[in-house]
Amino acid sequence: MDYRMNIWKLYAIRIFQSLIPAYVIERLFWEQRGMTIQMVVYTEIIFAITIVLLEVPSGIIADKWGRKNMILLGAFLEGGMFLILIFATEFWHFAAAIFLSGIANSASRGAENALLYDSLLLNGRERSFEKYLGRLNVCDVTSAILAALCGSFLASEFTFEFNYWLSLASMLISVCLSSMLIEPAVKGNTGESVAFKEYIVASVQFFRRNPSVCLMVLSGMVTGASLSFVWEFWQLYLNRLEIPVVYFGLFSAAFMFLSLPGNLLAHILIDRFKYRTLLLTVTAFMSVGFLYVSLIKDFTGLVAISIIFLVSGIIDPLVSGYIHHRMDSSIRATIDSFQSLGLNAVLIMTGLGFGYFSSEFDVFGGFGFIAVICGGYFLYFLITSKDAIE
Repeated sequence: MDYRMNIWKLYAIRIFQSLIPAYVIERLFWEQRGMTIQMVVYTEIIFAITIVLLEVPSGIIADKWGRKNMILLGAFLEGGMFLILIFATEFWHFAAAIFLSGIANSASRGAENALLYDSLLLNGRERSFEKYLGRLNVCDVTSAILAALCGSFLASEFTFEFNYWLSLASMLISVCLSSMLIEPAVKGNTGESVAFKEYIVASVQFFRRNPSVCLMVLSGMVTGASLSFVWEFWQLYLNRLEIPVVYFGLFSAAFMFLSLPGNLLAHILIDRFKYRTLLLTVTAFMSVGFLYVSLIKDFTGLVAISIIFLVSGIIDPLVSGYIHHRMDSSIRATIDSFQSLGLNAVLIMTGLGFGYFSSEFDVFGGFGFIAVICGGYFLYFLITSKDAIE
């Protein structure tokens, strides 16, 4: 059976899952409904805790009973989230919606990468995983850019709720596309039917045997958690600079466009530079960028944010490719879920600090806290990665 069609289906699924015009005015919509920055951070923590609790079990389920089913479940639950948000007026409404999103993210995160890798593996193209993952992310970003441009215009012409109805429709299309995926028939080294406990044991043993993978996972956790805050709160940053909402789509499109080169060129950069060099460079730029954004409260901060987005595009293909090339297919989704679990554990801890400093010094203080986190990790990685990662 030709599993290459899975790749095109995954592209289409990503396109519609990212064709979400609600995201460009999300923070303004939430603020309009009474959600403060602190409350938003609380929902982010709820999201992260949900993933921490469910990420590994969902990865095991994906490895054991099928990646397609988990991707389909994730798309369905994301649709449910938008339906709740349309009518949300209280904190617990938003919390419930984000809880559903956390379950959805847990269900699909490891399953999607595992299905992509194994589809390539069965066609003898697994060494091109970073390239195809980068292209998958490009579909994601390109669709999100279109949604942002349309979303800001629609938000200025109609109510914010209209954007959410369109987003719900796009997510329902992704549900239909997910049902068309074909489950790859890959058999791993750990056997066909094992208990949940054995998946955990196999995963722990994998990390023990590969200390360099642990360091790569940690890098993805810290940089990913840091990036999530600029993705979540750039709208409030623009709002504080008194930029009209009608221009938000242009800024959103520009920020997302800047992440494209890293995704497209990741597989080329990996062949030319050491993993350590690439990660140190990205972390250094992020540290300085966040520090500048927190201290210089004017339009030049947008340049710093742009640089952060530009250098961060390489992170996902870089880290995911490094891990997937070193694991067995039977625990592929489980290992990927461990990575996502760790990222969200870091997100919980940094979220508490971001929320505190944002409440004291507005969103600028929150970005200052993230600058300290990135700077501290840069020094740690500089010391510990010298002999572990080339």
